[in-house]
Amino acid sequence: MSRAESAPAAVRTPSPLWAFGLLRSELVVTVRRWRTLALLGVLAAVPVLIGIAVRIETRGGGPAGGGSGEGPAFISQITNNGLFLVFTALAATLPFFLPMAVGVVAGDAIAGEAGAGTLRYLLVAPAGRTRLLLAKYATVLAFCLLATLVVAVSALIVGALLFPLGELTTISGTRISFAEGLGRALLIALVVAASLVGVAAVGLFVSTLTNSGIAAMATTVGLLITVQIVDQIPQLHALQPYLFSHWWLSFADLLRDPVSWDDIARNLGLQGLYAAVFGSAAWARFTAKDISA
Repeated sequence: MSRAESAPAAVRTPSPLWAFGLLRSELVVTVRRWRTLALLGVLAAVPVLIGIAVRIETRGGGPAGGGSGEGPAFISQITNNGLFLVFTALAATLPFFLPMAVGVVAGDAIAGEAGAGTLRYLLVAPAGRTRLLLAKYATVLAFCLLATLVVAVSALIVGALLFPLGELTTISGTRISFAEGLGRALLIALVVAASLVGVAAVGLFVSTLTNSGIAAMATTVGLLITVQIVDQIPQLHALQPYLFSHWWLSFADLLRDPVSWDDIARNLGLQGLYAAVFGSAAWARFTAKDISA
């Protein structure tokens, strides 16, 4: 037997730089899709619509929300400080628009590749199923942050153009500087992005169950709507604290002085739990899945 025949076959293992290239490629492909750009455009338009509506309503000197407390949280404060438009826009988009956008991207992550016939070719490269799944999930998480920042930045620009900026009055009644208020706005945006981690994991798991991107996206959005409905039924109050959407609006506690961290910690811990459970389920399903497309 020759030395060439007796030598074990070399195993190709992807380098860290190759893995980074895979993640970068996934990010570029996701952001360049027309569907993704349309979703980001809709999210950016929400603060514009809220800002214009408040501006028109208060032009005659009337209070925002008609003085009855109607509308998204913080809306009555926008005319005093445009920075409150950031908090209002995030509160308005978090219950549906932001998680819907994340659900669409997450649901299409694996199923879309399978439906387009490109999943098998991605696995031919030295990525491995685990690395590919991690790259997909990291891409969805990056989109969570991008989508949240799009809402926050759009709201900040519109708020600065239509309303005065200055010191911020917290929920506790104390006043903080504009710079500190801007810092809290950034922290709130990061907490809101982290609040979408659970939806991203659920969507990724659903995406591994089918080869139809449309079916995966529809199922994820359907689950989101169902969870939101269940969270509003008083008879199911014992179940509600375990729903991924239940603590979403806890970010408002960041506007207290001092900050109340209890509900925020519950929210982040619950998102981590969903990420662990459904991320593991997605990995178990994807690594055992028969890839035929």
